[in-house]
Amino acid sequence: MGATATLKPNRSKTINGTLGLVYSAMFAALMMIGANITYFLPALSVSGVPITLQTFFAVLAGLLLGSRYGAISMTVYMAIGLAGAPVFAKFSGGISAIVSPTFGFILSFIFVAYIVGKIIEKNSTVAGFVIAALVGCAVNYLIGTNWMFAAYKLWAAAPDAFTYKIAWIWMLPPLPKDIILSVLAGVFGHRMARILRTRRSI
Repeated sequence: MGATATLKPNRSKTINGTLGLVYSAMFAALMMIGANITYFLPALSVSGVPITLQTFFAVLAGLLLGSRYGAISMTVYMAIGLAGAPVFAKFSGGISAIVSPTFGFILSFIFVAYIVGKIIEKNSTVAGFVIAALVGCAVNYLIGTNWMFAAYKLWAAAPDAFTYKIAWIWMLPPLPKDIILSVLAGVFGHRMARILRTRRSI
């Protein structure tokens, strides 16, 4: 009886690890689609500002996979793109993406998923999920926008009269979309997390 009791946790851990890697790969693929959603659905481009689903999927990865596997999934996505696969926005890829002013947003997805996962590991209520999603959205904007400003100032050709304030003004058009999608991700993620927990317990 004692031997059986010690085997169960190990078996459960192995199953969860395998599922975690599978889900990580799945979210890396979803990020590739989310980066180029306007290519598949051109109607989702408003006034020249592309509406992507990358922030949505990065947040959802943290909500459903937790901090560890959520961060792994975003790291895999970034690594695939840097290796040369056309998985970034506008079907771009390659190591040169690191010097792009928008690379900070790609890098931020790792932190978004990790922080979101950490929050819901401590608070798994609906409110906790929504708060985690909004915090993840804020982290995405903070890292991405500051990277963009630094890139334009240090190595990219900054537009005339470019300032830190202008960098944030550029981020205003997609902000309402990302806030709404983050709230939806929180609500949807909470329901999906319950379903996944139920299935794993069967």
